[in-house]
Amino acid sequence: MTTVSSTLENLLNEHDVARITGLSVASVRRWRLLRQGPRYLKLGSAVRYTAKDVSAWLASRPSGGEQAKAR
Repeated sequence: MTTVSSTLENLLNEHDVARITGLSVASVRRWRLLRQGPRYLKLGSAVRYTAKDVSAWLASRPSGGEQAKAR
């Protein structure tokens, strides 16, 4: 039961995910519609995310900004 209770404590709503990413709730909803965002759970009409799934999704995103190698 510890795993279930710790998962329940870490459930995030779309507002939480928007705050974490610094983007709008509309962006989070669009990701869900296009199946491009983090995995989510449907609890009736409510949408929830686990912190683990949001972290994994963020880690999987492309990154850039690395300096070009000096010649």
